[in-house]
Formats: sequence, C-alpha cells, structure tokens
Amino acid sequence: MTEEMLLAALAERAETIEASLEVLLPGSDGLDAPLYAAMRYATLGGGKRLRGFLVMDVASLFGVSETCAARVAASVEMLHAYSLVHDDLPSMDNDDLRRGKPSTHRAFNEATAILAGDALQARAFEVLAEPDTHSDPAARSELVLALGNAAGARGMAGGQMIDIAAEGQALTLSQVARMHALKTGRLIQYSAEAGAILGRAPQQVRAQIAAYGRDLGAAFQIADDVLDASGTAHELGKTAGKDQAAGKATFVTLLGVERAKTQARMLSEQAANHLEHFGDEADRLRALAAWAVSRRS
Repeated sequence: MTEEMLLAALAERAETIEASLEVLLPGSDGLDAPLYAAMRYATLGGGKRLRGFLVMDVASLFGVSETCAARVAASVEMLHAYSLVHDDLPSMDNDDLRRGKPSTHRAFNEATAILAGDALQARAFEVLAEPDTHSDPAARSELVLALGNAAGARGMAGGQMIDIAAEGQALTLSQVARMHALKTGRLIQYSAEAGAILGRAPQQVRAQIAAYGRDLGAAFQIADDVLDASGTAHELGKTAGKDQAAGKATFVTLLGVERAKTQARMLSEQAANHLEHFGDEADRLRALAAWAVSRRS
C-alpha cells in the first residue's frame, strides 16, 4: 500500500470519527456552556486520529460494525484529548500551542481546561459503558478495564509522573523506553487491542494485536523524539525543541538522531511482523507502522 493510499484511509476514518465525536460531545447553552465548548475545542477538528484509526481498522478485521467501532474510536480520542489538555498546562509541559492553535488553557483559562480534561476522561468511559457501543456487556466491561489500565498509574499518568520527575536527570535508555511505553505506548496499544475486544477475538489473536500496538507505540514515540529535535512548530502544530529546552532525556539525546531513527524503523518492522496471522487484510496496518516513523508531523 502506498503512503498516498494510507493517508486517504486515515482521512476517511478521521471524518467518520469526527462525526461520531460531534454526536457524543454536544454543546450547552447553560452556565456550564464554557465547559462543553472547551471539551469540543480540545477534541474536534484536529489531529491525525491515529488512535481512533487503529480501533476502527483492527475492528474491521473481525467484521465489527463501523458504528460501534467509531464510538470506541471517539472514546479513545476523547481520552487522548484530555491527556493533551492536561499535558499543556503550566504545571506540566507549559505549552501554548497544540494542533496548530492555542492550547485549551490559553483559549479559555486554566480552570476551564482542567475541568474540560476531567470531563473528557469521564465521557470516554461513559461511551464505552453505554449499550450502543456493544451488545455484549462483557465486551463493554473489558473495554472499560483495558482503557483504565492504559490511562492510570500503570499507563499514561504513571508515564507523565516519570517524565516530570526525570527532568534534568540522566536516565538510561531502558528508563526512557519505560517512560515512553507508559506515557504514549499504552494508549496506542489499547487502541489496537480495543478493536480485537470489539471483535471478541480469541486471546492468542488479541495478544498478537496488542504486541503490534505496543511496538507501534514505541516506534511512534521515538519518531516524535526525532521530530521534536528536527521539526518546526509549523510542521508539528506544537512547540518544537521542548524536550531539549527542558533537559529531558530522550532517544535522540541518548542515541543521536540517526541511531534513534534506526531504532524506530526496527520497532516498526517488528510491529508489522506481529500481523502475519492476518495476511493481506492487515496491509493497511502494516503501512501505518511504516508511516509512523517516516512522517513529518
């Protein structure tokens, strides 16, 4: 599959996810209107929708209805948006730019941004638990449990804590890899695995999908490290060079740009190898793994 074909597929899935988000994140005309507006601002109209794409494309391997898959894709994009809103706060990474526009706390205010992040996280779990997401309560329960594991202290929140605690410290490569696996990789792994949960895949197959997501997440984060060191704010849609300015240890600071790129490519190929079971049907997911380390934003 060519990169052009993959980008077209990403754009098509993004439109479907956007439509689902529009329905699942309505506005309000009451005194709480700023909260709803901030939730929509943080989530709608931006981003690659990589995580949502993973949910939908893996789900398609198991014949899951697009409507159900789009709800789960929207849920994970809400969770991701919450993490970005909080990540950009002055007490965290203190970034004024996200997806090419002012960060949520800059467009509104810090208090509203915090509440919007809180509400987006809660809404993500609500959507998973709603009967429209899957007819089987066990599937909905598994989705909720898996997302909780990916988002909490053993996932994103834990990774963010390590990131904060490690500023200015000389971390080892394995420590950086663990931080990235928690902060970024766990949600990407969940996104792939969620498609298999929706499809009620056998445990062995679900494990293969999870391994694909794990290695894809690692490759994606290393590529992000490279982009932070070499990209521009216009390309990234966020402030470039943040890691170096904050004195953070990354794959680039430890390995250099070229060796980091080599490591990312190796993980990308490793991710693709986990999909052997699916044959040609998984070509788009293989192409996604290759694109994840060659992208410029």
